Amino acid sequence: MSKFFRNLILAVLFLSLGGLPALAIETDEEFQTNRARLLAYILRTQLSQNHYSGKNIDDDFSTAAFSLYVKQLDSQKRFLLQSDVDKLTSYISLIDDEIKKGRLALPTLGAKLVNYRVTLVRSLVNDIFEQGFDLNLKESLETDPEKLSYCRDEAELSERWRKILKYQLINRYLNLLEDEENKEASEAEEEKKRSPEELLQVATDKVRKRNEDFLSRMLEETTQDHYDRYFNTITRAFDPHTNYLAPQSKEDFDISMSGSLEGIGATLQEEDGYIKVVRIIPGSAASRQGQLQAEDLILAVAQGDDEPVDVTDTRLRDAVSLIRGKKGTEVRLTVKKPDSTQLVIPIIRDVVMGQTIGYIKIPSFYRDFKHSFSGDGRNSTDDVREELNKLHKAKIDGLILDLRNNGGGALTDAVSITGLFIETGPVVQVKDRNGRINTLADRNPEIVYNGPLVVLVNKFSASASEILAGALQDYGRAVIIGGEHTYGKGTVQTMVDLNGNLPFIKMDKFRPLGALKLTTQKFYRISGESTQYRGVVPDIILPDQLRYVEAGEQYVDYSLPWDTVDKTSYSRWSRSGTPISQLQSSSRERTSLEEDFIDIEKKSEKVKERREQTLQSLNIDDLRREREENKDLAKETKAMRGHGSMGAMSDLAEPSKKTTDEDKDSWIKDLDEDPYVHEGIAVLSDLFPGSAGKAVAGSAESEEEADSEPPSAYSRPQF
Repeated sequence: MSKFFRNLILAVLFLSLGGLPALAIETDEEFQTNRARLLAYILRTQLSQNHYSGKNIDDDFSTAAFSLYVKQLDSQKRFLLQSDVDKLTSYISLIDDEIKKGRLALPTLGAKLVNYRVTLVRSLVNDIFEQGFDLNLKESLETDPEKLSYCRDEAELSERWRKILKYQLINRYLNLLEDEENKEASEAEEEKKRSPEELLQVATDKVRKRNEDFLSRMLEETTQDHYDRYFNTITRAFDPHTNYLAPQSKEDFDISMSGSLEGIGATLQEEDGYIKVVRIIPGSAASRQGQLQAEDLILAVAQGDDEPVDVTDTRLRDAVSLIRGKKGTEVRLTVKKPDSTQLVIPIIRDVVMGQTIGYIKIPSFYRDFKHSFSGDGRNSTDDVREELNKLHKAKIDGLILDLRNNGGGALTDAVSITGLFIETGPVVQVKDRNGRINTLADRNPEIVYNGPLVVLVNKFSASASEILAGALQDYGRAVIIGGEHTYGKGTVQTMVDLNGNLPFIKMDKFRPLGALKLTTQKFYRISGESTQYRGVVPDIILPDQLRYVEAGEQYVDYSLPWDTVDKTSYSRWSRSGTPISQLQSSSRERTSLEEDFIDIEKKSEKVKERREQTLQSLNIDDLRREREENKDLAKETKAMRGHGSMGAMSDLAEPSKKTTDEDKDSWIKDLDEDPYVHEGIAVLSDLFPGSAGKAVAGSAESEEEADSEPPSAYSRPQF
């Protein structure tokens, strides 16, 4: 083929992307536009051809993507006016046409409108601070953006910001007052105590500077940043676990998978303008500190005693860069809990590494795939097997397997750990977009533990945890205990490196393009039911402090639905025991009289009340009183964090460190105060009367501890 015809074909291929200039010299703006067109083409192709749902890119898709786009553009409704949203709404049914033709007008318009309003707000904020605030005035601020309308004009926008700033100021002022009151005598002598008037001025200066920095960061966002968020809303319209990862986000993902990151040890995601905690990494600094949990929203980040930086409506990578830091340094996170309480959480950064702890609690289904073929890599199956062998030597009469807060991990280990408790048989069915079903089974006839078994779950038990719990429930091998349902994440994602999907030659200049996390398969239990959306419903449902917290697939926009396939052929566990109906009746009778569960039921109702009350008083006396109430609730929450819904049961040691006797004593103390563990032991006793009067704690420790003596038993009251 002649050079002329090769160039002609190349030009036609570029034109098929919506007019990408093949030979012209590009300005930076043109380069970003052409790069975005290329990404639109690649993403459209991947989503259409490979997403599990087979969803069409049409007007319905466009409407869903538009809703997500506007929400991420101004999630708190503190920048755009209604007239701005009206302009954007003209594109509500055109997103599908935009990405097909490669003409991306919506993100360009969105960026222009937001930048204009941020500049305006910066001017309004300066005027508001000049006018000052009446901290004793009785007024309120609506904190739920779903209950707010977009402002009609600049005057209404100014009033909204006045209330936002006043709320920030009162909180900062009360913090300074508390700090002043808590100073040690020696500190007070060295540094003269400041008057309330001086502290108010300091608070005003700090809040003003904080907002100036926040607005300046928003104006520093690039054209590519706006395109990246636009593409992420497009992918999320397919389902909440399908995401576009910009190059920096892809790099962060790779780092987190390698386990070499220095930071707090949490998986984060940007969702509707907030930075949300998705998962706490076992063995991490955040896990050991204990207060940060999945579903928390991070509102601000401070380095030690420095001024907090607002991270709402901030790019994920900017928030991550603030949270990361060197080992040994302190970061303070201002978070909003699922029950709407706010809390400042201090965390000393550390190297994020994985570790499982026993009893047996599995915090994640970890597997070192990099070294798995050489036999050097650790995995959760081998560690659980080792702990089961230790517990067998301790002659246990029953076993509690704790999957609370386990967000999943390696499917391989969910299947193989199931196999430790059954002889052989199917564990999970996996269905692809073409309807093909592959059944994953345990083929090892060895049963490592064949005694009575209880599995603890909660709303944050997800994915692989639901496969394990669901399989043990379907076989009748275990009694599942927990809240009303598990998370309901029953889909499989594949990471697609977009750099390897360039459709035409001579496009290397557009790299790096990032990655696409794409939903390609769906899980089904051996009974035929999907774990998606509904999750696993426990055999015994206990009072749950987070009963009214909307956590799970059923509360997420555009999550895939629950459905069924044909059941597989399997044989239920043949051992006899007390019928489930009798276990349920005995448990209800116990928990209705148990003080801890009565208290949990009361707290869940309090959480419901807090969630429904979204009007925030802006009177300083009211706020001072609320802060005291929140402190009391935070103490109760921290005390409850081992009780299933509220967090990990005990601190996790780094794999490189040996577990000390002090660690074990602390962990056993946590177990002894955990009402869900108490009830698990009681159910085991009911299951086979007389068999479960004590509990023995196993600990999957560092490799250096692998040959240590079996764990000791601790006494429990007879039930």
